[in-house]
Amino acid sequence: MRMPGIAKIGLLSAGIYGAGLLPAQSYPHAYPREGVKKLFDNDRITIWEVNWIKNVPQPFHRHLYDMAGVYLRYGHVNITTLDGKVTPGFHFEPPLPYFQLRGRTHKEEAVGGPNDPEQLAIMVDLKEPEPSGSVASSQMPPAFPRGGAKDVLDNARVRMWDYTWVPEKPLAMHIHDRDSVEMIVTGGTLRVKTPDGKEEIRTVAMKDARFVPRGRVDSEEAVGSSPRAITIELK
Repeated sequence: MRMPGIAKIGLLSAGIYGAGLLPAQSYPHAYPREGVKKLFDNDRITIWEVNWIKNVPQPFHRHLYDMAGVYLRYGHVNITTLDGKVTPGFHFEPPLPYFQLRGRTHKEEAVGGPNDPEQLAIMVDLKEPEPSGSVASSQMPPAFPRGGAKDVLDNARVRMWDYTWVPEKPLAMHIHDRDSVEMIVTGGTLRVKTPDGKEEIRTVAMKDARFVPRGRVDSEEAVGSSPRAITIELK
């Protein structure tokens, strides 16, 4: 079940953040910057852990790529557009799936007192300008959709799923027919099996993120806990 309005939030927030005019002057890409850590990089994507650190000045930047991700913690952030207008960022309840078109230019600065939370997100730059397709299989089902998974965002570039593994309910063997990024919302432990009989116990924590290449075949089962993830399938 899709969360109402989420697929449009990247476009709607352009009005909140202000896209700004794009002058001839060049600006640095949004990442890296202070508070941002690169988690993974290949020819197709870059995964970033983005922390908005309170009361730290930030430069104007331009988002050079379409971007998808999930906000994991809310914090007070002020958005400044090129014309100098300052607007508070939108309020949300985490986890919040997110998509934004490339080209936005602004700066984002966290504000607040010592006891106020700092905003946190996992963001994925989509470095390819167009979708790249999927790997079809007639031998086994795709990783998504699956029972219990919520379709929380769907557009021309990505489809995002919110899923919580249930202990003692292993998933059937499946193929990841699209490149995807799995972002952990709630930690836990998974037993992962592959068709060659190998088994791996994988412990995950909130804000972990990993790239899953299309064509991978596996099965997963929660072990004594209920991990939750939001997964971006790339189109």
